[in-house]
Order: sequence, then structure tokens, then C-alpha cells
Amino acid sequence: MTMTLLDIMRSASVIPVIAIDDPDHAVPLAQALVAGGIRVLEVTLRTAHGLGAIRAMAQVPGAIVGVGTLTQADEFAAARDAGAVFGVSPGLTPALIEAARKSGLPLLPGVMTPSEVMAAREAGFRQLKLFPAVPAGGVGMLNAIGGPLPDVTFCPTGGISIETAPQFLACKNVACVGGSWLTPKDAILAGDWARITELAKAASSLR
Repeated sequence: MTMTLLDIMRSASVIPVIAIDDPDHAVPLAQALVAGGIRVLEVTLRTAHGLGAIRAMAQVPGAIVGVGTLTQADEFAAARDAGAVFGVSPGLTPALIEAARKSGLPLLPGVMTPSEVMAAREAGFRQLKLFPAVPAGGVGMLNAIGGPLPDVTFCPTGGISIETAPQFLACKNVACVGGSWLTPKDAILAGDWARITELAKAASSLR
């Protein structure tokens, strides 16, 4: 059964934002997160190993792997072919809208203002990433925008921590949050997968 973007968002309290510097870390990192109850993984294209990491992580049982930091049209098909089942972008442009449609990759586009939310909605997007969430106004912004635009569901990302995540998850129009605290660089470099599983367990129990 194919999951919709909303299904994917609702199955994750927190979506970790993952940047892979060493391809050997991809599989054990995914396994550690899934073991802690975090199955939806956003692998960014910020490093040269992004597509390779998606390909490797997509083979990990239980993992639902998406591609993050989509900024160019040609990245969509490549990420889909590598095994990504959803995409995330920091913003939305006509070229990205067209690439999402052509590739069939469900896209969670980034928005920051009410006008951007309305433009994305007009383009057919009802699930959006509020980014960067804290500079954009955080919980106050989400509650305010929920009044005039109640049919939009958000994954706020940017500046959220395990301490503040529950405030965001309590918003009626929030399905999940994005966060990089689940994959601290020092733990990855040390191969401390047990620590990452513990962080994942704490995150998955936030609901």
C-alpha cells in the first residue's frame, strides 16, 4: 500500500534531518533510529553522499526514507530512483512544482509567510514545512495561520529541540516536526548508535 504524504507525516512525531558525511554511517544510523521508533527519515542533499545514503537506508527494514534540501528540478527523479518516497524542499518555485509533478515524488515544500502558504495551497499543496520555524514565528505563527487556512497541515522545521517540540506538536495544524537533534555529529562520528536509539525513543514518545 502506498502511503500518502499526510500518512507519512502522521506516522512520525519527529522527522530527523540527516546529513551524511561518511557513507558507511548510513545503514547503522537508519537502523538505530528505526530501533528507537523513528521510521521516517529525511536525508538531505547537503553532502555529496546524500543519494548514496538514500539508496542504502531505503533497504533498512521499517525505514521510510525521504530526500531533503531539494532545490533543483533534476534532483527529484534521481532521489526517487535512489529509493526516496517523499521529498522536502526549503522553498517552492515553479520549476520545483513541475519537477514534483513529473517525478511523482510527493513534495513537502517549505513556506515562511501567509502569502507563501496561500501560493503553495493554490498549487495543490496541503502539507507544508514551516521553515525556518522558529524565526518564522513558531507556535504563534502556526496558531495564527490555522484560523484563515485550516486545511493546511504543517511539519515545522528549524530551531526546534526536544524541549520545544511538544509545544509545536500540540498545535492543531501540526502533524510532526523536523529536527536535527536526533543525529548529533559527535555520536555519529563515534559510532554511538545506542545513544541515537535512546534519542529516537525519547522523540517517538513525545506524542
